Amino acid sequence: RTTAHNVLRRLIDKGLFQNENGLVTAVISREEFYSRQSKQYVEDAFAGSLPAFIAAFTQNSRLTSEEADVIRRMIDQAEEK
Repeated sequence: RTTAHNVLRRLIDKGLFQNENGLVTAVISREEFYSRQSKQYVEDAFAGSLPAFIAAFTQNSRLTSEEADVIRRMIDQAEEK
């Protein structure tokens, strides 16, 4: 019980959850959480370099043409923003 409370308190302190009268709810969506985690991983492991991450990810595997098309569309959409 104490461990669970400590974990929840830390998550609340990080702004991921909120506690209103004993009711704990998520503040951000699952997608936003994974987005933040991914960005933090790229920052920590690749000094924030997305090209370095992609190079490491694709170094020992090949992308299908469909995967490459999806990635190209994602890049195009990100450039427009």
